[in-house]
Amino acid sequence: METVILAVVIAVVVLVAIGGLIVGSRRRKPLPPPPPKAPDITAPPAEPHVGEEAETPRDEARRTIEEVDLPGGPPVAVEEPPAPVIEAPEIEIEIPEPTAGRLVRLRSRLSRSQNVLGKGLLTLLSREHLDDETWEEIEDTLITADVGVQPTQELVEGLRERVKVLGTRTPEELRGLLRAELLKLVGTDVDRIVKTEPADRKPGIVMVVGVNGTGKTTTTGKLARVLVADGRSVVLGAADTFRAAAADQLQTWGERVGAYTVRGPEGGDPASVAFDAVKEGKEMGVDVVLIDTAGRLHTKTGLMDELGKVKRVVEKHAPLDEVLLVLDATTGQNGLVQARVFAEVVDITGIVLTKLDGTAKGGIVVAVQRELGVPVKLIGLGEGADDLAPFEPEAFVDALIGD
Repeated sequence: METVILAVVIAVVVLVAIGGLIVGSRRRKPLPPPPPKAPDITAPPAEPHVGEEAETPRDEARRTIEEVDLPGGPPVAVEEPPAPVIEAPEIEIEIPEPTAGRLVRLRSRLSRSQNVLGKGLLTLLSREHLDDETWEEIEDTLITADVGVQPTQELVEGLRERVKVLGTRTPEELRGLLRAELLKLVGTDVDRIVKTEPADRKPGIVMVVGVNGTGKTTTTGKLARVLVADGRSVVLGAADTFRAAAADQLQTWGERVGAYTVRGPEGGDPASVAFDAVKEGKEMGVDVVLIDTAGRLHTKTGLMDELGKVKRVVEKHAPLDEVLLVLDATTGQNGLVQARVFAEVVDITGIVLTKLDGTAKGGIVVAVQRELGVPVKLIGLGEGADDLAPFEPEAFVDALIGD
């Protein structure tokens, strides 16, 4: 029994020793190396962002230009070539044709009107028997030529009386009779001088009015040439601020003859431009200020009121010397309706008939003078720069009836 107990004790001791050896060997086994630490990475400079992504940029040390080493030594200053100077092209000042005798030089422009009025009447008057039917044809010819009903009746009555007294009629006598009666209608004792030289002050002030499409701005430019040709100095007022190209067009006309143009912003107040033009003219000491107004439709009440405002504002400087109404001769009797409305707004002092060459009928000169009670002072006989001529009754009638 004692032997068995001793064997058990020895076995337990052996097992405990073996366990200790195993635990010791495990403790001496090396541990695996720790994982490597993540490298330190310097963040790049912050990039600028927009809107919601925007952030405050980081403060970073920056080197000045003196601290930066440039290759190849100190920087070399590079001189930039001067910018080329672009000079505006010089506009050659033109010398307009003298106004004296200008209408005589333009007689050929009235050839078509001559065929309608003058030659037609001479052909009828040359008939052997002038019966009632012939006189009615003469009346129709005059009315067709836009002379008007009342002036036509006066002319026919005068011709019938003279033919009756004369008896026999040669072509020369007929031409003389017709010339005398036409001159009576046109009027030879009317003052047709464009008033630009007031006795008590300078400058003279001329306002140009008219309906769209009558050639008003062009006429203003041509009138400047007429005045310059007569030795006057001119300032142009571009008070037509409603039409985009009107101020440019007028300025071009002025530059050709050395006239200064006062203009304002597109769509600006026309009265303000007109006021400034007269002010500039007074300060510069020029002889004449020409004011081009907008081409207003005569049916537009508000625009016509604006024209009256321009006139009132200008007269704060001085009274207007001339208010010229530009009419298109090709519109005939329709132009008289326009003339009536303009005459109610401003005091018309003279008429400019444009486009009297071509298909226009010369009788409109008589009709418009009767309608307004003011004389035709200028007529336009073409598209050329010097085709605006002072109206001369004798030269006009001679051009109508021919040689």
